[in-house]
Amino acid sequence: MNRSLSIRSSKAGTPSSPGPSKRKAFSFASLRGSIQPELSRRLYQLIKSSNTLIAAHETAGRERESIAKQLSEWGEQTGDEMVSDVSDKVGVILSELGALEDAYAHALDDARALLKTVRNTEKSVQPSRDAKAKIADEIQRVKAREPQSSRLVILEQELVRAEAENLVAEAQLTNITRNKLKESYDVEFAAVIERAEKQIILAKHGRRLLELLDDSPVTPGDARRAYQNGAAARQVLNDAEDDLKAWDKNVEEDSFALVEEMTAAGSGVPASETGDRVAAAEPAYVSPTPTSDYDTYDHTIRSPAP
Repeated sequence: MNRSLSIRSSKAGTPSSPGPSKRKAFSFASLRGSIQPELSRRLYQLIKSSNTLIAAHETAGRERESIAKQLSEWGEQTGDEMVSDVSDKVGVILSELGALEDAYAHALDDARALLKTVRNTEKSVQPSRDAKAKIADEIQRVKAREPQSSRLVILEQELVRAEAENLVAEAQLTNITRNKLKESYDVEFAAVIERAEKQIILAKHGRRLLELLDDSPVTPGDARRAYQNGAAARQVLNDAEDDLKAWDKNVEEDSFALVEEMTAAGSGVPASETGDRVAAAEPAYVSPTPTSDYDTYDHTIRSPAP
């Protein structure tokens, strides 16, 4: 962690050391950025950077799945039954890790969409700020030239109306900013937790697979030891799949319990009584569709033989 607990400059007025100048190429994206209202320009750039991050995670997921398939195919061509089976099963784990990256990228995109609501509201508030400032400036110019001008009364009335309109817009902006900022990063942090905890589950089962690989030295001339852990390797993948489903089910149950508690608190009905009524109508849990392209039952990511 940074000792200052902030990544902002310690002195806003101190310019950073100049680096080598770089000429930016013109693009429609840079044009859109330059015509953004001042109020929404920083958030526009943040959302644009988030899109780059999302693309990076999508690419990482695809690369992980590609590496998983290459590992499986390499293991098959070694001619070693033990290496072939374990590498294929490890490839399944790696493929699932790649699918997690893709799911995480989708969650980041959902969080980014919430920030767009704030950006659009900022863009809508900017004209009311500009109108108020324009009228105030005009009043100062008229006062400087003609202090007794009859226009001052009209302008001051217009300023009152503009300030009222801006007051409503600013209140709406405050409410939306706080609400959507909270929602956006709640979605992102929940996705971080899901990705991390599922990665831990998969990594632990991946290490269990490696324990099935006998790497004790073979004396030249001796036959390879027969591979007898095929069933155990399949069981590891079954356990991994069960643990991922259990994680999803626990999250659903926790969310259901939270909604139930909030509903009971709002209605004044004891939570236990509400739970008794709602539990009877709760649908049966349906296991999620596998997130990667491997066959859940065959536990392989290799292409079928022609």
